[in-house]
Amino acid sequence: MTSPLLEVKNLRVEFPSRHGTLLALDDVSFSIQPGEVLGVVGESGAGKSLTGAAIIGLLDPPGRVAGGEICFEGRRIDNLPYEEMRKLRGRHIGAIFQDPLTSLNPLYTVGRQLTETIRTHLPLSASQARERAIDLLEETGISAAAQRIDQYPHQFSGGMRQRVVIALALAAKPKLIVADEPTTALDVSVQAQIIQLLKRLCKEHGAAVMLITHDMGVIAETCDRVAVMYAGRLAEIGPVQAVIHSPAHPYTHGLMGAIPAMNEDRERLLQIDGAMPRLNAIPPGCAFNPRCPRVMDRCHVDRPELLPAGPTRAACWLHDGSAAP
Repeated sequence: MTSPLLEVKNLRVEFPSRHGTLLALDDVSFSIQPGEVLGVVGESGAGKSLTGAAIIGLLDPPGRVAGGEICFEGRRIDNLPYEEMRKLRGRHIGAIFQDPLTSLNPLYTVGRQLTETIRTHLPLSASQARERAIDLLEETGISAAAQRIDQYPHQFSGGMRQRVVIALALAAKPKLIVADEPTTALDVSVQAQIIQLLKRLCKEHGAAVMLITHDMGVIAETCDRVAVMYAGRLAEIGPVQAVIHSPAHPYTHGLMGAIPAMNEDRERLLQIDGAMPRLNAIPPGCAFNPRCPRVMDRCHVDRPELLPAGPTRAACWLHDGSAAP
């Protein structure tokens, strides 16, 4: 095994407030290998985007990393000074966000934004940077890139803007891309194109990807492994096919059951009763216990760590050797 490109160890993120400190991420640990695509999935509020924001050093105040470590290529990065983190973020870690309009400056042409990013991080002249920008736009599927490079973001459709954002993320040849819901704001017909494009480009550029989404279809199509999050903690992590076809955590099982199957004739989709707990009301023990169909007495008291569960690992007492199923 090669050493991980990214290693997150016991990450804890807090939000201080007037009414006390809210624990948003609690003891989250995972790693990403070079060239790997790791999917991060869960309901809204599970902590997916916060995990990505913590990794790229863009937590919104007053949020802060209150414990644990984030290591990139063996070097700790969660405690870097702002300027050093900014250089690392542009050069070695790229980011793609949900809404391309928030990533692009409406006052600058697409070409200016690309060439500035390229020249900030790579030792290229203005003409070389422009050439690379045109190549990136062509690579991401924008036709007549040499003409369109001097257009403004509002002159592009939503899908085309997201292609520009992918080009921006790849501009400095990063080793890791953090993609936070990169297709949510797009038409369904465009979503698949963008995901296939991202997968192909990252493979060609040798970049690893952390793909944050709530769409299990996107995970199944794109990822090597998947991490399932619930209430700021990891519920399950493992190879994508194992998690999809043989989920080991009751929450993952519920997520899979809620996906409509083309070969089944069902009047109603399965659903997980209840709702994700608020940060100031996470129950003791396993956070999923109020909604779990297989809850045991122990689940109300003790919080499970990730336990071996066949090919995956699941934070569930069902997989403790001493627990009765």
